[in-house]
Amino acid sequence: MDPLTELDARISGCTACPRLVAWREEVGRVKRAAFEDWTYWARPVPGFGPADASMLVIGLAPAAHGGNRTGRMFTGDRSGDVLYKAMYELGLASSPSAVSVDDGLTLRGVRVTSPVHCAPPENKPTPGERDMCRPWLVREMEILGPRLRSAVILGAFGWQAALPAFAAAGWQVPKPRPKFAHGVRVTLERADTLKTGEPVVSPAPGPVTLYGCFHVSQRNTFTGRLTPDMLKDVLREAAGEAAVPPYAP
Repeated sequence: MDPLTELDARISGCTACPRLVAWREEVGRVKRAAFEDWTYWARPVPGFGPADASMLVIGLAPAAHGGNRTGRMFTGDRSGDVLYKAMYELGLASSPSAVSVDDGLTLRGVRVTSPVHCAPPENKPTPGERDMCRPWLVREMEILGPRLRSAVILGAFGWQAALPAFAAAGWQVPKPRPKFAHGVRVTLERADTLKTGEPVVSPAPGPVTLYGCFHVSQRNTFTGRLTPDMLKDVLREAAGEAAVPPYAP
């Protein structure tokens, strides 16, 4: 089993946070009327995308009736509708919609993940739950590290959670830590290269550029705080930084 597949399997079996375990399973039992015929995933949701991704998209946590239902990040909810449509129009996704894990959707050069892998009540993980889940994100970054060159971070929560994860995975985060803003761009150098003058792995991970973007939540997209063009502008820049070749039109 390759390292990323093994990681995804381990994430899917995690039971470290009792409150999140209880909530995700309760949602899976009670369901929403529109999805009463579904068998909910109701487990931690692993990242989605190829092992050779050079670009990350980092969200917040799975939605109770989205990823917690389907078992795939940003799949089956309106936030995912916005995200994958934008990615499709930029040639990063094979389809403009994400409905279920067997819908045939694939990503090119991009992996979608989150700092918290279980659906939290009211979409609000606690700081303790965020910190408990961090090693999964760190490990994902370590696996992708030799190729990873950019990351789009959706929202302030994701930004605050991602910076210490990048630090733990071997990148140097400036002090004081950069603040989140839509459109902010920060390049992190490799801490191991800076300290020793020699990379610690081969091929050597290089710098990674972080891009802040308002989250694709309904609140942001319905009010116009985040428009499709604003989202695509950030994704386009990050894909260019990561040299992601788009799908042919």
